[in-house]
Amino acid sequence: MVSGILLGAGVASAAPGDFGGRWAVRMVTEAGVCEGSYNYLIAVDDGGRVRYIPQDSDAPPSVSGSVGPSGAVNLDIRKSIARVSATGQLNGTSGSGSWRLPGLCSGRWTASKRGSAQAAR
Repeated sequence: MVSGILLGAGVASAAPGDFGGRWAVRMVTEAGVCEGSYNYLIAVDDGGRVRYIPQDSDAPPSVSGSVGPSGAVNLDIRKSIARVSATGQLNGTSGSGSWRLPGLCSGRWTASKRGSAQAAR
């Protein structure tokens, strides 16, 4: 059910705008009926806007939310009827947090920076 849903992150720093780039994100299910883990690529554009980077023939989810100036992550990810809420905190070139698909599963996510956001367009 969660297949194709991603969780996003960026990096935290003292100044806004330092979150931009491509990120490898790993979701791990800790409770519920979802598969064990998922790997995704996302981009954080200038201003903290988060977008999904499609891979293979993967249908992209709808991603809304952002990475704030302090590194706070707050996202809403939708695919078909599934709606995941993700929150977390970023530090340096990594990030982590939690995600939840109400009534089905929940878990943790981690992210690490992989390059510039422009390379993902």
